Amino acid sequence: MTSTTEQPGARSSTTTLLRFATAGSVDDGKSTLVGRLLHDSKSVLVDQLEAVREFSHGRGQEAPDLALLTDGLRAEREQGITIDVAYRYFATPRRRFILADTPGHVQYTRNMVTGASTAELTVILVDARNGVVEQTRRHAALAALLRVPHVVLAVNKMDLVGFARPVFAAIAEEFTAYATKLGVPAVTAIPISALTGDNVVEPSAAMDWYGGPTVLEHLEAVPESRPPAGGPCADGGPAGPTRFPVQYVIRPQTAEHPDYRGYAGQIAAGVLRVGEEIAVLPAGRTSKVAGIDLLGRSVEVAWAPQSVTLLLEDDIDVSRGDIIVPADDAPVATRNVEATVCQVADSPLTVGRRVLLKHTTRTVKAIVEDIPSRLTLDDLTQHPAPERLVANDIGRVVIRTAEPVALDSYARSRRTGSFLLIDPADGATLAAGMAGDAFTGSGAADAPAPGAPGPGGAADEGWDF
Repeated sequence: MTSTTEQPGARSSTTTLLRFATAGSVDDGKSTLVGRLLHDSKSVLVDQLEAVREFSHGRGQEAPDLALLTDGLRAEREQGITIDVAYRYFATPRRRFILADTPGHVQYTRNMVTGASTAELTVILVDARNGVVEQTRRHAALAALLRVPHVVLAVNKMDLVGFARPVFAAIAEEFTAYATKLGVPAVTAIPISALTGDNVVEPSAAMDWYGGPTVLEHLEAVPESRPPAGGPCADGGPAGPTRFPVQYVIRPQTAEHPDYRGYAGQIAAGVLRVGEEIAVLPAGRTSKVAGIDLLGRSVEVAWAPQSVTLLLEDDIDVSRGDIIVPADDAPVATRNVEATVCQVADSPLTVGRRVLLKHTTRTVKAIVEDIPSRLTLDDLTQHPAPERLVANDIGRVVIRTAEPVALDSYARSRRTGSFLLIDPADGATLAAGMAGDAFTGSGAADAPAPGAPGPGGAADEGWDF
């Protein structure tokens, strides 16, 4: 999977950063919305806009097709659709943004999972002429599954329905009811026309009955879900558990630093303070934080996503792949992982398949013991015992690992509750996993209880764990 990134330049280094993704059916106008956001917020370079004008003129279009600002691949331009995740960076005086424009076709479900997995907000587009369709429900289900904190319903192409308020109201009501069943905490519905720019950056004069924010105004105002210093989130939610995966052990053993032993990495979530009692997982050894080095200086406190080096009071065994957590808030290290996965590889995930499970900086051997169910995204029912998951499938799995892994539930931590399944033969990513239960709402059927170990079992030669 490839991706493209452009960086016209930040306007301010002190504004907050919001990652968001767009989703919707083919021709609902995702790329046009993104292009309109970039164009109307003055985030497009002159040569980029000129190139789009020339390409549009070559296709017989008088006005520049703003969708081309995101359809960066030749194949995408020729087909007029997005086929890959295209990342764009832009900034306003109030906030910086990284957006992921994801494909709308069913066969690119895995691409949306990729784009939305790190997003704090998802914009789901609906064509006002068609209303809520199968793909709309699919994208809402994925947003709920990935626990994206904020969901925006953008009812697009309002200009083609006469900017009619009843059309918008009916679509917003139907979608909100469906999303609520999935456990989506809140939906912000906005009537827009990406083509004409109504309610995208500037308020629409044609829809004076709408008193809410434009898309950009909402993006600039939505509260951060990631606390800047480990305290409560801006929206009052919990900060999440503190987690520090160890990436590298620093032992210079020089005359200047003969006894220095530090553990370097990026704080995945929460906050660490000098003097705090910690545990090192999966072994469970305990100690206290003796010091924190950040950018060449010592600090008393550090928080996600800062990259730091920790010093511990005790000389205990710590290595890459371990995870340092508060002693009183540690996940249970286990070899039995139950999770929901999205299959991203073309080769199927089958019961008994040997894989590598990569969780933060730790990679362990594992075997797929069971696939209890596959999720039917159309109606959110569970298809029992599918035996295999093919590309774009989402299903429940039971995995047995060779060594314990300290996984949080995905509901508690999107960062340390997720993992990858990797093909040990060539290193290709097979599936993206989310530990624990899939949905919070009652609309999605629960997966059946895991059955007995599959035919692959734990007795495969060389993988005897």
